[in-house]
Amino acid sequence: MTSTDLSGQDAPRYVRLTIELIAEITDEQALKAAALAQVDGDEYLDDEERAQSVEAIEVDPSGSLAHFVDPVALLGEVPGVELTSATWESAITDYDPEDETWEEHEVE
Repeated sequence: MTSTDLSGQDAPRYVRLTIELIAEITDEQALKAAALAQVDGDEYLDDEERAQSVEAIEVDPSGSLAHFVDPVALLGEVPGVELTSATWESAITDYDPEDETWEEHEVE
């Protein structure tokens, strides 16, 4: 089914948007400090969520990076679109831009 097949219907259409980014952490301590400050200033986190976030930041730098992903900021101002659900994860991956055998969608 294409988008033109639904053009006459009033029912909402849902779109799954998949984005993959590879980020190089150049200063782990700076990232960690910024993530901890972000968690500390997040008024929407309850105590349990805050503790889980701090633990994730302490364990893995990818946990720090996840605190800066904001799907509401990405789609919040797009006319005619309402963000229904968002999930994301971050994980350490091997990456070598010079390696022609590297798979873009391969995450360890």
